[in-house]
Amino acid sequence: MTENIVPADRLLVTVAPTGAETAKESCPQLPTTPEEIAETAASCEAAGAAMIHIHVRDADHRPTLDLALLREWVAAVRESSSLVVQLSTGGSVHDPLDQRLRVLDAQPDSCSLTMGTTNFGDDVFSNPWPFVCELYQLSQEREVVPEFELFDLGQVHALSRLLDKYGPPYGGRVHCDLVMGVPGGMNGTTDALVAAVRDLPAATTSWSATGIGRSTLAVALASLSKGGHLRVGMEDVLTLAKGVPVEHNRQLVERVVAIGTLAQRTPMSTAEARTFLGIR
Repeated sequence: MTENIVPADRLLVTVAPTGAETAKESCPQLPTTPEEIAETAASCEAAGAAMIHIHVRDADHRPTLDLALLREWVAAVRESSSLVVQLSTGGSVHDPLDQRLRVLDAQPDSCSLTMGTTNFGDDVFSNPWPFVCELYQLSQEREVVPEFELFDLGQVHALSRLLDKYGPPYGGRVHCDLVMGVPGGMNGTTDALVAAVRDLPAATTSWSATGIGRSTLAVALASLSKGGHLRVGMEDVLTLAKGVPVEHNRQLVERVVAIGTLAQRTPMSTAEARTFLGIR
């Protein structure tokens, strides 16, 4: 771990408000327009989030990697908030690799970088090794800070291989997100989280965890107990409890901020998050 440049009690809360899987028709409250994402960003920042993980939708509310729309959404978030803007380079499971590389042309502060291919329900989330290496080198060249998304222990080990070959990321900090509970990835359990954290590369400076669906709360509690950080949002879960739908991403941020308070963790400000992650 690097020197403690942000107080040790700080909690990085990332909100992932949209994702690429849920249809607007089945979830009208999902933010799928620039106006909705701008309002979501401002509201979630006020609730305690410091970073936003964005999947973009087109005028028909369908996932897209259209560069003009990517830039429009980035601008909308920056106009309404001071959140660290992280663009997904995963897109949807159907997006071609070359389009996913062009996401960095939208000049986000950060990008997701998934460390391997994963069975994703009935689909395959393709991240072949040459693509991972190309995307990582591109992030270094463009001065975009990657967040390494890890869906299983094999991807934890692959991160060591990547860092050994290409050196540290831009900004010098290695921040990971354990994505847990995806059908095809590691379980959303405390045992799985402990195993993944145990095997993180020595160069890792910080990590967060994301629990998909029913594992949301279990993963959040496990992450806090291990000193980790949190990602929440309607990309990952659509209910607050059985039969209780999420009406706004703010509710999910507020819930983990409240849980974090019980664990004596204070939400990180956006300025602290930029320092913590090595954002320019």
